[in-house]
Amino acid sequence: MKKFSLDTLKQEIFSKKSFLCVGLDVDLNKIPPFLLKEEDPIFAFNKAIIDATHPYTIAYKPNIAFYEAYGEKGWQSLRKTIEYLNEQHPKLFTIADAKRGDIGNTATMYAKAFFEDLQFDSVTVAPYMGQDSVEPFLAFEDKATILLALTSNKGAFDFQTLTTEGTPLYQQVLTRSQQWHNAQNLMYVVGATKAEYLADIRHIVPRAFLLVPGVGTQGGNLQEVCKYGLNDEVGLIINASRAVIYASQGEDFAQKAAEAAHNLQEEMATILQQKYPNL
Repeated sequence: MKKFSLDTLKQEIFSKKSFLCVGLDVDLNKIPPFLLKEEDPIFAFNKAIIDATHPYTIAYKPNIAFYEAYGEKGWQSLRKTIEYLNEQHPKLFTIADAKRGDIGNTATMYAKAFFEDLQFDSVTVAPYMGQDSVEPFLAFEDKATILLALTSNKGAFDFQTLTTEGTPLYQQVLTRSQQWHNAQNLMYVVGATKAEYLADIRHIVPRAFLLVPGVGTQGGNLQEVCKYGLNDEVGLIINASRAVIYASQGEDFAQKAAEAAHNLQEEMATILQQKYPNL
């Protein structure tokens, strides 16, 4: 079983001067039409995107729903994608964006599916059902569990920011989860559109890595996220999906994806140089 190493992730960040994650959210209605002639259009698209963007990235995040939607063929494409990443780029961090959340044996089976069978480094998990729905993932000590904390969608305000006992719910999730078994392997999802909340989040989890979606198409601001979210060891993984992978629908789609990823990486390199002048 592939083992996740936080040290390897940090080394990749400082080596590439990047903390960019590319989201592989493949919609057959949006990929270049000529790829539809391929035997496996989803994998052909992913492979081209990975080949073009990997010099600028430290992670890839397939959103599992975009593969489940295509049934057995979608799962085959997902398996080929993660196998390609693990074989060709074993140092890159892989995230199964599955947002699973259930208790007991069910959670254990979800963890086995993504950690043992598919060999992902991490999986996103919903904490609504509490400690016993998350610890089966944390039981895998060589893997990371990424807990939903404060998401980028409008509906986040329905529950996540509600105050109980004087504290917003998302802050209670952060605080309580730090007491769970193997909590040192927890990361947290914090949406880029909630950048103003990051200062408070950093007070609660100063050393944890934060997976931050929403930069680019969803309107999140990279500079604002970094202003409040960076810690002494960077501690951020910034996800960009549509802004990178759908930069073009033409035959130059991979080249344009590489240009979009490179532009983000260069912006990140500048931020890192300012934050860590001895880098």
